[in-house]
Amino acid sequence: MSHPHPELSAPPELPEGGLRVIPLGGLGEVGRNMTVFEYDGRLLIVDCGVLFPDESHPGVDLILPDFAPIRDRLDDVEALVLTHGHEDHIGATPYLLRERADIPLVGSELTLALVNGKIREHRIKQTSFYKVSEGDRISFGPFDLEFVAVNHSIPDALAVAIRTGAGLVLHTGDFKMDQLPMDGRITDLRAFARLGEEGVDLFLTDSTNAEVPGFTTAEKKITPVLDQVFRESEQRIIVACFASHVHRVQQILDSAVKHDRKVAYVGRSMVRNMGIARDLGYLTVPPGVMVDAKELATLPPERQVLISTGSQGEPMSALARIANRTHNFVHLEAGDTVVLASSLIPGNENAVYRVINGLSRWGARVVHKGNALVHVSGHASAGELIYCYNIVRPRNVLPVHGETRHMLANGALAKETGVENVVYAEDGVVVDLVDGVASVTGKVDVGYVFVDGTSIGDVTESELKDRRILGEEGFISVIVVVDSVAGKVSAGPEIHARGHAWDDSMFEPIKQPIIDAVNQVLSDGNTDTYQLQQTVRRVIGRWVSNAHKRRPMIIPVVVEA
Repeated sequence: MSHPHPELSAPPELPEGGLRVIPLGGLGEVGRNMTVFEYDGRLLIVDCGVLFPDESHPGVDLILPDFAPIRDRLDDVEALVLTHGHEDHIGATPYLLRERADIPLVGSELTLALVNGKIREHRIKQTSFYKVSEGDRISFGPFDLEFVAVNHSIPDALAVAIRTGAGLVLHTGDFKMDQLPMDGRITDLRAFARLGEEGVDLFLTDSTNAEVPGFTTAEKKITPVLDQVFRESEQRIIVACFASHVHRVQQILDSAVKHDRKVAYVGRSMVRNMGIARDLGYLTVPPGVMVDAKELATLPPERQVLISTGSQGEPMSALARIANRTHNFVHLEAGDTVVLASSLIPGNENAVYRVINGLSRWGARVVHKGNALVHVSGHASAGELIYCYNIVRPRNVLPVHGETRHMLANGALAKETGVENVVYAEDGVVVDLVDGVASVTGKVDVGYVFVDGTSIGDVTESELKDRRILGEEGFISVIVVVDSVAGKVSAGPEIHARGHAWDDSMFEPIKQPIIDAVNQVLSDGNTDTYQLQQTVRRVIGRWVSNAHKRRPMIIPVVVEA
């Protein structure tokens, strides 16, 4: 069993006939999924997703995988395979295409339609699309790809089998084994078994729910709970879910028709994605149920249903603005019902609870996963994963898609079923499949790439640290004027503070110590402005820490008279 180690060096040259696997995102986190496969000097990419920022990333809009390890080899990329249409698997695609616009995109009909909407928004041209379905087989360079139907919380998800001279790799993408799915499209275990008979040399499996015992609850179990919510609600209903959860939206539309309510979408991504799903036939919209959001507001509250984005507490989402009463036309009233029909992505808990509290403050009844069955996961639980390992009987397993604890739990399940070689990796850790054996061989440097407005990759961890300090501790500016000829402070210090409960008069006790310290440095013959600024920073920083238990950002300015 191999474990990633921070001291791993750059990987050696790939042995002839070997397959290299380089995860650039998605291992050790829930999001940013992207894996690169290398064989015979050519590259295949599976997924290219984003990670949504949390409170530790102030001002950041999106977090991308780090393309640096393949940036000088983009001409070697044969194709980008997209397993399904969720943001954490397709959201970074336009940013990759900015660097090479003609990378062939391979995916199912709905997945390609969703990613095409993003590509058009980014005004990228030249991209070639290869639409595939379960059972299809297509080759790109030395990679022979076969696609297998899997069930997930978005229609049209696919697993991909990758055949090369090094062996057969099966990548599940995100999947579960709902036996009674809304669309009747189950995970094709017969195909998994057939591939297992052929001999799966490396099995990359979704780890997200590996710690959850048993089997994931069927999507259909939500329908009677939603019906009960609709039946009991006497005013408006607002349902927040992912903008790509077609099955969940279908259930809401069906319940609305049953209870004689009209429905409107709120949120740009919801409007766009559900329009695509409807046009392609993945979403059945009963006639007369949909209205414009502003028209919905003219109906009695007991006939209104809003389907909104923002189930993860995103601060600029429709639901967050409704909770803050800053939405331009949706105004929450006491007695309204809000349903959060989604999971809690790790790291988003505080943001979600903040929105729930905001909604509750205005008198809304909030129904969420914690108090009702209004969400089921889209990922296979431990029982399903064991089932798959027993069917596929892989020679090597590489757990993917999840935090470290999820991947370790997934690997333990594989070991229980008799898999002898479980390889654990994290982003940047290189795994080579050579002569039927997978092992960690090195590590490439990867990090977070932050999107901040129109800026991509310009925000560094150091700048984020500064933002966090400014947000939590505030800042203090100190201006001192010195007479370098006389060797003493001639004016100041003038001290101003922002971002905390500071009062400028609070700084009177530290002004003389600053003057004394600066004069001491000047008397030693040191007139270097940087040294004088550091002296000011050190004196006031120590005082603020001791007297007020704060560590603000300190901006000293020393001016020569």
